[in-house]
Amino acid sequence: MTGKAIEVTSFRLKDGLRPKDFVEANSDVDSWLRRQPGFVSRIMVEQSNGTIVDMVIWESAVEAADSARRLMKELSDSPVHDAIDQSTVSWAVNPLFHQVP
Repeated sequence: MTGKAIEVTSFRLKDGLRPKDFVEANSDVDSWLRRQPGFVSRIMVEQSNGTIVDMVIWESAVEAADSARRLMKELSDSPVHDAIDQSTVSWAVNPLFHQVP
């Protein structure tokens, strides 16, 4: 497999918020991601226990890590941060070793 990577973040939303609210809070993040070098796609799912899993495919792990670092600075005032229970966040970037197009 080439150098593609997946960024996986899991977390719970703050009490009273639904996935629809989270998607709305992400509008600035989605448009920002589309402009980032190496961005391929983004997928979000809600697990049966209420945990949100946010997955972003990147052309490389370097681009993923760079983007994540810059997002926290460039979008520090984004409403997305207020929607997440920060104590539940798990984040990782890992290289893909297999993908079926």
